[in-house]
Parts: sequence; C-alpha cells; structure tokens
Amino acid sequence: MTSAHRLALRVRLAGILLLGAIVPHAARTQEMPPLAPPATNPLPPTPPRRPLIGLALSGGGALGLAEIGVIQWMEENHIPVDRIAGTSMGSIIAVMYATGMSPAEMQRFAEKIDWDEAFLREPTYTQLSYRRKQDRRDFLINAPLGVKHGLSGPNGFNSGQGVGLLLDRIAFPESNLSTFDDLPIPFRCVATDMMSGEGVVLHDGSLSQAVRASMAIPGVFTPVEINGRVLADGGMVQNIPVETVHKMDADAIIAVQLHLPPGDRAELETLTGVLTRAVDVMIIQNEQRSLASAQATVSVDMSGFSVTDYARVREFIALGYKSAASQSATLRPYAIQDPAEWEQYLAARKARRHPQPQKIEKVEVTGADPDTDGRLQQRLSKVLRGPLNLARLDTQLTRIAGEGQFDWLGYEGFTQNGVPTLRVTTHDKSYGPPFVDLAVNVDGSGVAAFDFSAGARVTFMDIAHRGGEWRNDLLFGSSNLAATEFYQPLAMSRFFVAPYAFASKSSRNSFSGLTRVAVFGDERAGGGLDIGRSGRRSEIRIGYEIFSGRLSPLIGSAGLPIVHGSTGEFRTRYVWDGQDSPTIPSRGTRVVATLSRVLQSPGLAHPIGQLDVQTSNFIPVSAKTSLFFLASGGTTFRGSAGPFQLFALGGPFRLGAYLPQEFLGNHYAYSSLGFRREIYRLPQIVGKKIYWGGWYEAGSAFGSAANDPGPFVVRGTFNLGVIADTFVGPITLAASASPTGQSRVNFSIGRLF
Repeated sequence: MTSAHRLALRVRLAGILLLGAIVPHAARTQEMPPLAPPATNPLPPTPPRRPLIGLALSGGGALGLAEIGVIQWMEENHIPVDRIAGTSMGSIIAVMYATGMSPAEMQRFAEKIDWDEAFLREPTYTQLSYRRKQDRRDFLINAPLGVKHGLSGPNGFNSGQGVGLLLDRIAFPESNLSTFDDLPIPFRCVATDMMSGEGVVLHDGSLSQAVRASMAIPGVFTPVEINGRVLADGGMVQNIPVETVHKMDADAIIAVQLHLPPGDRAELETLTGVLTRAVDVMIIQNEQRSLASAQATVSVDMSGFSVTDYARVREFIALGYKSAASQSATLRPYAIQDPAEWEQYLAARKARRHPQPQKIEKVEVTGADPDTDGRLQQRLSKVLRGPLNLARLDTQLTRIAGEGQFDWLGYEGFTQNGVPTLRVTTHDKSYGPPFVDLAVNVDGSGVAAFDFSAGARVTFMDIAHRGGEWRNDLLFGSSNLAATEFYQPLAMSRFFVAPYAFASKSSRNSFSGLTRVAVFGDERAGGGLDIGRSGRRSEIRIGYEIFSGRLSPLIGSAGLPIVHGSTGEFRTRYVWDGQDSPTIPSRGTRVVATLSRVLQSPGLAHPIGQLDVQTSNFIPVSAKTSLFFLASGGTTFRGSAGPFQLFALGGPFRLGAYLPQEFLGNHYAYSSLGFRREIYRLPQIVGKKIYWGGWYEAGSAFGSAANDPGPFVVRGTFNLGVIADTFVGPITLAASASPTGQSRVNFSIGRLF
C-alpha cells in the first residue's frame, strides 16, 4: 500500500469515527429516507415461476474489484440478478453491471483504467494549462487555498474529477433515465447525509453523481450535494446494502462480503493503528447487521490484498470467481435450470439497454455564469464534431479543469426535440477564486551565504466574465518582490495582451577574482506590456519593458560607484514546458529562450542585443531512474553589457562549488549531465518521493567583465546529493567540489531547474 493510499484510507476512517461520535446509533441504523418521492414507474415484471434475486455489493476500495469475479461465476452458472445495490466501490461495480455490461466487458473496462490517475487530487502537471504550470513552478507549496470566503481550502483532499469522468462514461448511455428502475437491472446505491447522519438511498437523478456520492470518503473526496443534501460515503451507515435490496422487493438476496483478516495486536501500539482498528470494528458491526438479513453470502477472503491494490485487477477477479465457486452450494439453488428460460432472461435484460448515440448534434454547458458557459459551449462544440469520442471529451474536460477555475466537470446525454444533446456541468471550487499559492525559497551554503524568502501569489480569475486573470505576487525576505499582471485573452482565442508592473529588491554578490568583496542591493521598479500566444505547453511573448534600477553596496565595498538609471528594452520570450513535474521531473524537455534589444541602460554606450537559451531534459531509463542533461548559453553578440545585463554563473545547478554570481560576463555557456534515482516514498501529507543523484557541471562566463580572469576559462563541479519532493517544494542537500579544490555544501528549498 502506498503512503498516499494509506493516508486516504486513514482519513476515511477518521471521518467515519467522527460521524460515529456525533450521530446517535438510532439515526445511523434507521430506515434510509429517499431523496425524492418514490418513483411511480413499476419495477419490471419478472416471471412468477421463480423468485426475484437481489445482489448486494460491499464497499472496500480496490477489494471491490473481486465482485466482478463473483458476478462472472454467477452468470456462468445461470444465476440471475433482478435487483442490485452497492455501496462505495461496490456501487461502481453494481452500476457497471446494472447498465448492461457483461462480466468480460467489466473486466476489460477495469483493466484499461489508470486508477492512479483516476484518483489524483487534480489533473496531472502535463494536463494543466500553461499558466497553472507557471503557478506550480513559481509557488511550490502544495496547499490549494482561496479567499472566496476568507482564507480556506477545499473540503476534501480530492475533488473527484478523475473518478467522476470514469463514472460519466459508464452512465452515459443511460443518462436519460427518469428512475434507476429503468436500467437493464434496477439499481440503488447508498450514501450518508453528512448533516443529519442518516443513510440515503439514491434511486433517480444523475446516475454518475449518485455513485460519486456513495464513494465520497470524508476528508478524501469532496462531498456531493444532491437536492440540497451533502452526501458522502455510504459505508458509514450500510457497507453491504442488504436492507436496500430488500426494499426493492427482492425475494432472495445474495450478499458479497469482502472479508479482511482480524486485526494484528502490533497495529494497536500506535494511535493511527488504534483509530484504524476502531473504525474497522464499526464497519464490521454494520456489516453483520446487514448480513443477518441475506439469504446467501459470498465471503471473499482478502488476506494479502490492500484496499489500494488497483493494479491487481485480474488477481481480484480471479479471487472473487474462486470464492463464489467454493461456496456454490449456497448459490446454485437460485440458478435458472431451463436453458431457454436463461436465454429469455438475458434477452430481456439486453433489450432494456440503451444504445449510445454515435454523434452529438448539440452541446449545452451549465453551472457557471452565462458568458463562461457560452465560451465553454463554443469550445466543446468544435471538439465534438464528427463521431462521438468520449475519451476525447474526457481529455478536453480534464484540460478545462486544469485551467484552475473548476474543481470538476461532468457530462450526460439526452435527447432534446429529437436532437442528441450533450450536457456538460461545471462546478466552481468552493474556496476560490481568488486563489492563493504559497512559496518558501531557501538557499544556503554556510553562515555567510544564506538567503530566505517567503511569499504568495493571489490570482483573480474570469475578470468581467471575459476569461481574464489578474495575478499579484508578494515575496519578502532576502529577496523582495511586488508584482501585478493583467492577462486578457483576445476574442476567445489563444492570443492575449498582458500589461504588468513590478518592484523588486535582491542581493547580488561582487567578487575580486575568486574573493567575495561586497554584496550589492539590486533594486528595480517598472512595468511593461506584452502581447503573445499561449498554449497548454508553451507561450510566446513580445513586449516592451522599462524600469528604474539601482545597484548600491549593502555589505562591504568593491570600490565601484553606485549605479542607477532607467532601462528600456524590447524583448521576445518563448517557453516550452513538456516535462511531467514542476519540481523533479522523470521525463520531458523544457526550453526558455529570450531575445532582447536593450535600447538604454546605465553603463551602455549604445543599444545592445542579447540572446539567452536554457534547456533541461529528462530521460527515464527505468521506473525509478532518469538521466538528465541541462544546457544553457547566452551572448551579448558584438556589444558590451551593462551592469543590469551581465550573465552570471555560480550556485546550485549553475556550478555548485562556487557562490552565486561568482562569474560574470557578456557571454556564458553551461552544461550538466547526471542522474536521479528514487529511494523512498514519503507519506502523502509530507510529499512524494526522495531521490539521490549525481551530476557533473561545466561552464564559463566570459567577455569584458571586470572580474573575469581570462578570455575563456571552463570551470567544473562534481555534485552528489539528496533531493526530497515535499509539499513545500524540493529540498536539496548536495556536496559540490571542483577539480581545482573549491568545495561547498549547498542546501536549498524551492525551485531547482
């Protein structure tokens, strides 16, 4: 079990404990009220010569995949299912079967799912829009916050976007139902009302949202609001919904129990272990009450399996099949003996299945303001031209979620005046906009070389309902920054205009040879205007920037005068970000290229042109190891740079055995080759993984800089270190040494590459 999944399970269990503490026993076990008046449609008729068979499927995370194997054995042995209900993961399996999937189709569907991606808290880094990628790189603390109702975060670790799209795809052909009784197999699922503590049986409305509510583990998944009720995981009140199937007029009920081994005494030696086991006992008690009402029980021994083992689909299904076969004596009495009658049963069930439309003629978007709905509707209408492709639709909705405004988007189909129509529903994040991103940046290589800064980015979105963003940055400490930018897309296109303003102050080392003689303060205040085009992985900007700058000594004196004056430049900047992580990638390439024409600046006799290109490339060679190659270079062409335009080398991943800005020049070249390998997975609350790595750097800053010892001197550095990918960003501890004897131990928190 990974640390992420252990955390999810424990949070779920803690939520159940809390509910158990505040809800009286009678409220937890009372008959569950419906969300709406009972459906008026009668349940489908069944031949009177046999009893109605109901199936109750248990919750249990990945363990629930074993229920596919139980269903497979039942079908092969002609045991009908006339009514079906599930809780949590059991509701997913139940709805797959209820919508007409065969056991073989269910298995293929489950095997194709990337379960890790489906249960991610947000779209992956590669699925984010370019601006959200910027946020993740610049402000690395992994804590989603907003100030919509005061500073707050989401009410669940995971919005359910990935698993919601999975459920939408299952339910799509059956979207136009008035009641779940109209499915090929009448279906129910159980959720818990988090306000009253009552169990709720969902029998109509959105099929995918009902299942989503049934599996919304408190604290892990955000609750689902349906008809004014805030609903979460039904396992808290009825983990095996036998009572629910009884109320569907089933004559005999087969229950599937996912049986875990008794608790280990060693688990009770920690607080987490005691809490986990306490909730296990509560669930066992509610299961035992339910099983007492079942006519037959298939108990699946889950020893050796975990609730997070989603990759073991085939093993789970084989185990469920084997368990049903071993308990065949209790199941065979419910089989249909006449082959003709069995075929008639299958044909009747198949006839109730609704075909999926081959093409969508119209798209509707609801949930946001009319302008936003209209923009998304136009955007999705272009994507859905031609034959219906739900996988492509899932990708587009995930990318829209990756733009940051919505925590989830779902879809369903219906017929409007005979026209096949797709309805997309958006759901704004409860805590923003405005959204808040946080950052902590630390760089140190000894007492005399230590920098600390902390700050926040506040982003207002959809300004005036025109898709614009107002971004504001504040950073305090060794480096100070106040910046604001208004980003406005043009005419619903990828082109944009972006005016901005900033004021900053940072420290800058000054050297005589290899001896640091002073620390200067670099102060700048100004603004500019960019126009450009942004995509999901790239952005190009062309603009003009002007600022007033000042370089003055803070510590020591290099014998240099104070430099101050105005700088104005035209600049073109292109960024390509094809990496899979903003912190410690495993694959992909990132390129940043900047071409400038500086018209005026202190120290310049005439305008100069400059080009700076930086690249980082990661290539996976195994599941845990990647090679990386960094290369960058810059030139002032034929001119001579002023103090504000000099290129610099020194510091971590810029020649780590030397101090920052130790080498300055009109030109520079740098490269690094190394590897990083995973050695440990951190608990989810702390971060992701810990890596160790080694790399060699070589570089030179050269030209007519005052401290340049020669025309072109290449310096090298050997580096060995450990990098932890944590919730505050990458934490690095690395030892660096040069072939000429310089050495340094570097420590940093924040962006690396």
